[in-house]
Amino acid sequence: MIETRLLTQFVAVAEELHFSRAAERLHMAQPPLSQAIRRLESEIGFALFERTNRNVALTPAGASFLETARGILQSLDEGVAHTRRVAQGVDGHLTMTFINITPYAPLLRGLRNFRRASPGVAFEMKEATTREQVEALENGSADIGFMRTPGISTPTLCFETILREPIWVALPAGHRLESHTSVELALLQDEAFVASPRSLGPGFHDQLIRLCQVAGFVPRVVQHARKLQTLIALVASGFGIALVPASLASEARADVVFRPLTAPGSDELLQLDLLMAWNALQESPLRDRLIEEIRSVMPPL
Repeated sequence: MIETRLLTQFVAVAEELHFSRAAERLHMAQPPLSQAIRRLESEIGFALFERTNRNVALTPAGASFLETARGILQSLDEGVAHTRRVAQGVDGHLTMTFINITPYAPLLRGLRNFRRASPGVAFEMKEATTREQVEALENGSADIGFMRTPGISTPTLCFETILREPIWVALPAGHRLESHTSVELALLQDEAFVASPRSLGPGFHDQLIRLCQVAGFVPRVVQHARKLQTLIALVASGFGIALVPASLASEARADVVFRPLTAPGSDELLQLDLLMAWNALQESPLRDRLIEEIRSVMPPL
């Protein structure tokens, strides 16, 4: 294998066409440079220069090899520069997983700021449930995730609450409680509920169950759906009511109404967290820069 040092020395001689000037350019003595070129020619098997007492010229093989050497050295320089940018968290690749983040303007602003500041970063975006995100972060197929409280043991992952919002109730238009400005949770004990299955997000599911239990009942869940948008469609179709993040109320609909919930003694359970998560065992300067950018734009909790 030809050393890159030999390529650098060859290019200097080829460009100067003078061994003394090339040696001066390389900050070395001429005899070692002449020996290096002879060693390179020996490794290639052909003469790269025609030498006379007065002149140094490239052979046809030397002229061809000059293009190759320059290309190799340029690629190496670019590769080293890219490696440095990756190590500094400027360039690279990030895989991000997320639940529906459309309603969360501060988070979207943080992502936009990061993209503008780091145009060389390649993003792979994957919408996924909380459980799927936890698995992806644990097995290394994702770098950062935005999710609900997992509700399962995840010792290798770090979680940080970045946003908090109240839980509201989604009612079909014309529901008996539509005229209420807020709804006492206990008034919903005889209702049919639609909800996400526990397998997709135990933390969120269990929080809603506990909230109802504190209000004195166990919700009767008649339908499940993977996504919150699907739950809202089920509510609109009259299958039942749903407990959802208040941010969903920003999507105005004629067939669904959203109302704040009240439940004495359940203030903490009525709050729903959005978490930023990452694997503490995996080093990533790029991911860490994104984390800092997201932190910088989040409102106080």
